[in-house]
Amino acid sequence: METIEKAEALAGLSLKTLLVTAIGILLFGIYVGILIYGENSLTVLHQLKVKKQGLFQEEKALKVENQRLQKEFFELKQLEPKE
Repeated sequence: METIEKAEALAGLSLKTLLVTAIGILLFGIYVGILIYGENSLTVLHQLKVKKQGLFQEEKALKVENQRLQKEFFELKQLEPKE
């Protein structure tokens, strides 16, 4: 008991206050860890943004290819004899 009183006197805080503070800091650390690395985190948000940009680029490439194929299709269709 005497060592606890000495520790409290050195810190200037009660043991209860130290424990509550330590638990609060621990919980805050876990919360920040979840924000950064969790399922709905900043890293996932960044990965989704990169994936979205890739999909937009793929969309543009597919549109260009579609236009080329449609042009080729209509050119071939006009070469066929009319029935």
